Amino acid sequence: MISIKTSEDIKGMRVACKLAAEVLDYITPFIKPGVTTGEVDRICHEYMVNVQGTIPAPLNYCPPGYTPYPKATCTSVNDVVCHGIPGDKVLKNGDIVNLDITVIKDGYFGDTSRMFFVGEPSILAKRLVETTYDCMWLGIAQVKPGAHLGDIGHAIQVHAEKAGYSIVREFCGHGIGKNFHEDPQVLHYGRPGTLEELKPGMIFTIEPMLNAGRREIREMGDGWTIKTKDRSLSAQWEHTVLVTETGFEVLTVSAGMPAPPAFITQPITTTPLTA
Repeated sequence: MISIKTSEDIKGMRVACKLAAEVLDYITPFIKPGVTTGEVDRICHEYMVNVQGTIPAPLNYCPPGYTPYPKATCTSVNDVVCHGIPGDKVLKNGDIVNLDITVIKDGYFGDTSRMFFVGEPSILAKRLVETTYDCMWLGIAQVKPGAHLGDIGHAIQVHAEKAGYSIVREFCGHGIGKNFHEDPQVLHYGRPGTLEELKPGMIFTIEPMLNAGRREIREMGDGWTIKTKDRSLSAQWEHTVLVTETGFEVLTVSAGMPAPPAFITQPITTTPLTA
């Protein structure tokens, strides 16, 4: 059942999502060669709890069949597709890393992720990351009342495959609100005009994962970390999006977020929230 959010829900989601994005702004200068993913996680965790007064949603998150997730963030480096557990891994020049942040504020979940270059990336890595970013925004651009979830997946799939990349199919975007994961599932591939129709008040994430090689994945022994099976690079970006009466509103906005691509003509607000 897909929930339609009330005006009160939307107000709460705007706050939680903005706070999640601001964690990514805050951590940006710390992501450089020589730092460990565990240190990145510690800095984020302290900022969430001590500065924002938010709760890191991943910490001890435990879906059926899983062991509790042990950290506050997910740090996915190079061939890690998603859910990389922070630890002793030292970031080195040329690495690419996805940092996935979900915070809880006043019962609402805000979820977003960004790619970071550690030092100077290779041309191949830079192209993968930039194409994935465009894919996310092409998906977002489909969002309006009367459109379908299949329209989002199709726009992402066409652009990714045209660039020579594959799309991970085992993981997808999701509804979000007072729960971390709600209906609907938002696939990053598909056919136009299929799946659920979008209605004002729906809130969900769009978070495509693109692999430089084949789409197949493998799960590591910790029960969480997902890598590309062929060890090729993987990239992901994520925003949380609201379906409005006329189109979309990106909720995970912040002053330091990367600018939308030139093909996004709708203004994306990063103005401070009013009390």
